[in-house]
Amino acid sequence: MKVKELLLKGQNFIALLNQLRIDVKDLIVKDEDLLFVDHTTGKREVLKESVCIEAKNEEGYLNLFGVLHYNLLSKLAVFEMQGCEKVAVS
Repeated sequence: MKVKELLLKGQNFIALLNQLRIDVKDLIVKDEDLLFVDHTTGKREVLKESVCIEAKNEEGYLNLFGVLHYNLLSKLAVFEMQGCEKVAVS
């Protein structure tokens, strides 16, 4: 299951998207396929990785920076946002 799908199970993440007026279809977790490649053989249950989520709303593009907390056993993901930047479109 993709990280994006796991994040969308959480009400707090959906509330963040609504607050920023971001449509789910305009959301991309950067390097999603590479996030946990090195951790699949480890014995840790919960992993943390810094991530960038690219998004788009009616005002333009946004980059959401933060920490992704991911529970390997229960397949839960939580995004802890640490910053947001608007990206200039030229």
